[in-house]
Amino acid sequence: MSDNDSRGSHQVDALFSHGRLKAIPRRTARREQLLVHLTETLFERDRAYTEREVNDALLTVHEDCSALRRYLVVAGLLVRPKDGSSYRRGR
Repeated sequence: MSDNDSRGSHQVDALFSHGRLKAIPRRTARREQLLVHLTETLFERDRAYTEREVNDALLTVHEDCSALRRYLVVAGLLVRPKDGSSYRRGR
């Protein structure tokens, strides 16, 4: 792991208290770090998730699961078909 990687993970760790996200970062770069972390830790590659499963996973870290879900989709980290029937890890 490079210094950048460890520094990035340390910065993400600072956003949490007792396993819960303290707040969704307002700064875009910081929020992007968080979203990548959530994608890698909460969602498996090559697996489809229902909206409820996505919400349940996000609720383990923060009560505003709909905001987090929206940020993940906008960032392309979670992708869904137009009908919204499922979610998968993106980029």
